[in-house]
Amino acid sequence: MNKRLGVWMVGALGGIGTTLVVGARAIARGLVSDTGVTTNRPEFEPLNLVGVGDLVFGGHEVRRSEYWESGYQIHKRSGSIDLEVLNALKDDLAEASARVRPGTAVHCGDAIDGLVNDEAVRVDAHDLRDAITRIRADVADFRRREGLERVVVVNLASTEPDVEGELPGTVAELEALLDANDASRVRPSMLYAYAAFREGCAFLNFTPSSAALCPALRRLGESLGLPFMGNDGKTGETLVKSALAPMFKYRNLRVLSWQGYNILGDRDGQVLSHRDNLASKVRSKDAVLASILGYPLHTHVGIDFVESLDDLKTAWDFIHFRGFLDHKMSMQFTWQGCDAILAAPLVLDMVRFAEFALRRGEGGAMRQLAPYFKSPVDVDEHDLHRQFHAMTDYFKDVGVVPH
Repeated sequence: MNKRLGVWMVGALGGIGTTLVVGARAIARGLVSDTGVTTNRPEFEPLNLVGVGDLVFGGHEVRRSEYWESGYQIHKRSGSIDLEVLNALKDDLAEASARVRPGTAVHCGDAIDGLVNDEAVRVDAHDLRDAITRIRADVADFRRREGLERVVVVNLASTEPDVEGELPGTVAELEALLDANDASRVRPSMLYAYAAFREGCAFLNFTPSSAALCPALRRLGESLGLPFMGNDGKTGETLVKSALAPMFKYRNLRVLSWQGYNILGDRDGQVLSHRDNLASKVRSKDAVLASILGYPLHTHVGIDFVESLDDLKTAWDFIHFRGFLDHKMSMQFTWQGCDAILAAPLVLDMVRFAEFALRRGEGGAMRQLAPYFKSPVDVDEHDLHRQFHAMTDYFKDVGVVPH
């Protein structure tokens, strides 16, 4: 059996995609440690997960670039990618760059449309079935050329605006929408999820774009017996919230207000400076606290684009709470991190877990991956500690990891 795994990325040459490819190849060649890769912890060894060096990367991108150049730009802006590592991987990155093809930008919204600099992206911009055919052909060609048994499609693209009106609830509704070529009711992420399932791939939506796993697409994945999970990778401020909020709950301290403010640059921040794109992101960040604490509270998340920060985002949170004798107190924290450095190992973990699900013939929502998402599909638990233990318990229950 070919043990290699294909990873087809939507937004392949973005900050996360570039950091993921550079990081995976650097780990495989022994140039850096595996710090941040949860799946390399000892408790996951019995799963016999696909090796980091056995991941084959390809994907779609709407901008003209290649991995070494993208990595070099990241090096210049934030320093998160070491230049010596980048140069040592030139051949690896050239091979990966050759597997990246022009993506699609059907009804992607003004913010994302403004990033497109490859005319090949616009060829199928007004024909949904043609766009899907091209996506499927590229994924199929990737699988065939590389001799891959399994492929995981990962959506790493910029946050899309919400679709106006109701999303299709059944596969029949979705097929009718595609046949009618009603581009006003789709986003690119929906086309990628549809194409992924039709090509027999697992699908991960690392973005807040909720349309990517709308009810119709989830039903399609379930009917085809394919694993999927989303939405919105939990990498920074929300990660801290989901770990810290349980402390207040366990000590029976009443949180009155939790105010957050985020500033970030790079393309992610540029896209989120558009109100329609921002709405999806804020919704996924704002839903965590009330779910964990079990009661409504004043909460607000502000996000502003600060170009000079590049990928080094900063979040400041103020927590106002009431304790014994009803005395009011407060806590503040500042989170400063490199978004792609925090996100890339999560994607690395999840594609390995998705391959495990494919290998076992599992389909439907991979609820065990809830610790990785702000808005995990079919999971109401947002407490990070409980999510992580539920994930390890899942592997014990399937009889792979000893109790």
